Amino acid sequence: MKVKIRKYEQLLIALLGLMAIINYILQRLNLTAVYLVGFRQYNNIHPSSPFNYSANMLLPRIGVVLLLMVVYFWLNLFTIPQLRRTSYRSFVIYPWVLFQILLLSYLLAIGVNVATWYAHPAWNNYGEFSLFASFGYNENPLTDLWAGFDRALIFLFVYGTYAAIREYVAYRIENSGPKSNYRILIANQIAASLCIVLLLPALASYVLTINDDAIYHAYFIFIPSVIFVYFSNTYWLFPRFANGQGMSFQFIWRLAVSTFFYSILFILFLNRTGLSPRVLLINWIIQLLVITPVTWILYQQRKDKIRELRGAEIALSKSTAHLQFLRSQINPHFLFNALNTLYGTALMDGSKRTANGIQMLGDMMRFMLDDNHLDFIPLDNEISYLKNYISLQKLRIQDSDQINISENITIDDCTHQIIPMLLIPFVENAFKHGINLNEQSWISIELTCDKTNICLKVRNSLHSAESNDPEKKHAGIGLQNVKERLMLFYEGRHRLNYGATGNEFIVELMIKPKTHKS
Repeated sequence: MKVKIRKYEQLLIALLGLMAIINYILQRLNLTAVYLVGFRQYNNIHPSSPFNYSANMLLPRIGVVLLLMVVYFWLNLFTIPQLRRTSYRSFVIYPWVLFQILLLSYLLAIGVNVATWYAHPAWNNYGEFSLFASFGYNENPLTDLWAGFDRALIFLFVYGTYAAIREYVAYRIENSGPKSNYRILIANQIAASLCIVLLLPALASYVLTINDDAIYHAYFIFIPSVIFVYFSNTYWLFPRFANGQGMSFQFIWRLAVSTFFYSILFILFLNRTGLSPRVLLINWIIQLLVITPVTWILYQQRKDKIRELRGAEIALSKSTAHLQFLRSQINPHFLFNALNTLYGTALMDGSKRTANGIQMLGDMMRFMLDDNHLDFIPLDNEISYLKNYISLQKLRIQDSDQINISENITIDDCTHQIIPMLLIPFVENAFKHGINLNEQSWISIELTCDKTNICLKVRNSLHSAESNDPEKKHAGIGLQNVKERLMLFYEGRHRLNYGATGNEFIVELMIKPKTHKS
């Protein structure tokens, strides 16, 4: 599932541009005979500069709208996707994007310049040409080919800032962990609602020809507040604080503050004459005493579906995580190396080490069959699997004097439970990337457990990517999958830090398992 803010916005811009063009055409078709006679009288008085409605009014206005739409869609269909697809290390793309912005700014400025040359809007103080005035009053068009370039550049810079924020928000929502689909759904609903909110006044102005500024002023103060109060109450306040145990103080003050914030937010943006306490108070009372009860009724009708949706999202994330673990844990390269090791030890010294290796491998396979499908298992079971894995790896590399493996596992009086296969990915990655049979290598594994915390620290040496070890080519368990499982079962109760420091890679994981979810 993807965030559809961009698609809704593009649809909104296309519809607004289309409605503006249709409105201009309807104005031309609805010209009365009085206006046409007036144009002819004007042309008789000014034969050197006759007025033609289509050439001097209709086409320039349509041209500017089309030009703005071309610039907008070029940015959203070509420029911004290029930035999204490019790695942050590809610095070549940034000069190319800057060139596109400068070129679009100049084309926008020169396009308005040309339209101004035909329309001469300064003759009537830009009465019907508000879009022209946005790029400066140019009473002598085409005398300066750079006129309006600075304003066009500022215009694109402001939009680019907004687009960057939009892309960042969409990225954060899409990568917000196990609850991403639920949050994407809410974001898409908000985006669709805002598009409708912006379309309705355009329809009223262009189709119904309602031109009362007071109506639009009240509309943009009240309706957006209603939208945000609805979504805030339905998806945040009511599910989290209205738990059927009465109206708590936390719920009441959050409700009062949130409705006040949404009431004042759009007044600050839209009230040109300054903040009116009376308007603010009326809007706040309506949001708190009228809209909030309505949203409560709607929430009560839909809460079962909302809870099912949130539960289904968590269940789907769990199933996906477990499936990825099942696929990744049965590592044919590791089993192949283990069997080769057992075969070699059998040839070297008989059956003792071979038997031990087979027993460890059997214990690991039994763990994967018996415990891996559970949500939680005793920490001792996880550690036994971890020790068997380390022991088998030591068998594989025991003949190398350049490899140092150290482990320190301290779990005295530790009775915690843990989700299965949570610790092994970090150790597996350490052996995969930290061991080179031809270079000095080391791995250090520290695991401690007390009454409140389980702490794991893994350090391994770093080597170049080239290696003949087939395990390095195996994808193993992805770090993203581990992070998603941590968010599912230990949200707010874990800390994971990892990264390269000098010539080694360090992973530090701390979880508080005592109050795990069942």
